Amino acid sequence: MNLIDKTIKYLGYFTAIVLAVLVLLVVYDAMARYLFSTGSVALQELEWHLFDIVILFAIAYTLREGAHVRVDIFYASFSQKTKLLINTISSLFFILPFSLLIIYIGIDFVSMSFIQNEASSNPGGLEHRFLVKSLMPLSFIFLLLQAIKDTKDDYMKWRAA
Repeated sequence: MNLIDKTIKYLGYFTAIVLAVLVLLVVYDAMARYLFSTGSVALQELEWHLFDIVILFAIAYTLREGAHVRVDIFYASFSQKTKLLINTISSLFFILPFSLLIIYIGIDFVSMSFIQNEASSNPGGLEHRFLVKSLMPLSFIFLLLQAIKDTKDDYMKWRAA
C-alpha cells in the first residue's frame, strides 16, 4: 500500500472519529437546549465545523473505496475494460479539473480569511474561521492525489486487460 492509500485510509478513520464526536456533541447540545433551556453559539458553530470536516475529508476516502455516486444501473452491466475507461475519463475530465479549480480558488479564499483574521459574526461564536476554511483546498488536494493514483492504476489495468 503506497503513501497516498495510507494517508487517505487514515483520513477516513479520522473522519469516522470526528463523526462520532459530532453525534455526541449534537446529542449533548439538544439535551442542554430542550431539557435545561441553555445553549451555546460556539457549540453550535463547532457542530458545523465538525460537519465540514466530515464532508470535506470523506470525499477522497469515498473515491478510494469506490463508494462515490455513479449511475450503477448502467455501470454494473459494462465490461471491466469499459468500466476502467469510464473511470479514467471521469477522473481526467471531471475530478482533476474540478479539484484544481477548487484548490486554486480556495487558496485565495483562505488567504483572505487569514489576513482578515475572520471570526464568527455571532456573539459568543468561534474565532479563527480561516482554520475551517483551509479544509476546502486541503480536502481537494487529497481528492486530487487519490484521483491521480486511481487514474494511473485504472490505466495500467486497462492496458493489461
